[in-house]
Amino acid sequence: MRLLSSLFVRSLGSSAIACGLTFTTGCGEATKPAAETAHHEGDGHAEHDEAGHPEEGPHNGHLIELGKEEYHAELVHDDATHTITLYLLDGSAKKMVPVAEKELTINLVAGGKPTQFKIPATPQSDDPSGQSSRFELVDETLCEALDDPKSKARLMLTIAGKQFSDDMAHEDHDH
Repeated sequence: MRLLSSLFVRSLGSSAIACGLTFTTGCGEATKPAAETAHHEGDGHAEHDEAGHPEEGPHNGHLIELGKEEYHAELVHDDATHTITLYLLDGSAKKMVPVAEKELTINLVAGGKPTQFKIPATPQSDDPSGQSSRFELVDETLCEALDDPKSKARLMLTIAGKQFSDDMAHEDHDH
């Protein structure tokens, strides 16, 4: 029995060390080589994690993966003006992807109540006629709900005939 207890404790200790390594080798800046971190600091480009995936979009917003990184939506919101802006980007999260959609939909559950928001197209100057890569809405309720970690939001849209429905995970940010 003593042998089994000893093996269990050793196994438990090894598991704890493995778990500790898993948590300390995550996707943070602290695990990047100093040269790589220094290259990205302050250069105005989106940061990348260890796997080369961008952490933020070209407008310094939170990226939402669409599909299996087929596309991204960049969420930028301004708490002062209560403006929500979504930019549609390619799989690398660098190039704009204009679509013919007139609006995007955000399904929100806040305080146990479901609500749906339509985010109208706001074409950029270089978007083709009849298409938009930017969608924008001024709405205090939505802006505050996106800041609330208890709220659940889901983005619904169609790109190139394919429907996407992806969670908009809460992200801490400063304004």
